[in-house]
Parts: sequence; C-alpha cells; structure tokens
Amino acid sequence: MSPFATRITLSSPDQTTAFAERLGARLQPGDVLLLEGSIGAGKTHFARSLIQSRMEYPEDVPSPTFTLVQMYEADTCEIWHADLYRLSMPDEVVELGLTEAFDNAICLVEWPDRLGDLTPANALRLAFTQGKDEDEREVALTWTCGKWAERLKGAFDD
Repeated sequence: MSPFATRITLSSPDQTTAFAERLGARLQPGDVLLLEGSIGAGKTHFARSLIQSRMEYPEDVPSPTFTLVQMYEADTCEIWHADLYRLSMPDEVVELGLTEAFDNAICLVEWPDRLGDLTPANALRLAFTQGKDEDEREVALTWTCGKWAERLKGAFDD
C-alpha cells in the first residue's frame, strides 16, 4: 500500500502541546507513533504532552534516554514511551518487551530507525524539523494503514 502524508506547522510549544493532546485523545491500544527528528526537534515535548493528557493524575514524564523505556498507566491502557537512540541492534527492542507492547499499549517511539524490520506496518510516522524560528516546528505525518485517515480528522484543528 502506498503511503499517505500531510504536513503541519506548529508555531509554538503550546501549539505542539495542543496537537499532542488532540491526537492523544484519538489513540487506542495497539497504536504506535514513530517520532523522528534530530535532537531538540520536539519529539520528547510532544510525547510528554500526549502522555500527560491521557493520565488521570498527570505526573512528571522524563525522557527515557537512559532508561530506554518508560511505562505509564493511562485512562484506557498503558502508554510506552521508548527512546531507542542508545540501541545498536533491533534484537534489543525485543528484550525490552516493546514488540509485545505494540499489540496492546499505545507506543511512542523516538529514534524508530533502530527498530529495523520490527517496525510495525500500521504505525503513524511523525517527522519533526525546526521551523522558521526557534519555537516553530514542521511535522510531516505519513502512514500506510487506513485507520489513520479517520483518526487524524480534527486533530489539526486549533
């Protein structure tokens, strides 16, 4: 299946937070978001905002850079936030239990290129890049699974 794509511009961290909250409200167990971009591109800010929006009692959401995976109890399921930057082999992903989580949790994966052949075919890919100024971010969204077209409806509204 050929990929579908769209781009959005988020002019501030507050807009990034709002987009993460709107998209987060549409996610279900088994949904995987692949978060791409250079260091400082906004991946962790987006993930933190999305996770906190799904928690009954929002708590601190640290970057999983050194722990590799952080798990959170959300309103309807677990949310797994993974930072695979420090992994060198896709087999390490299996050891973390992440491939099992793809089936029954919401998974946010930073540095998804480390997944290799383990990348879920039904994932939504979000590529973050620096915009025209310091706070602006461009986000390119791509997907091949038809469920995302419906899920993304209304996620871009301010």
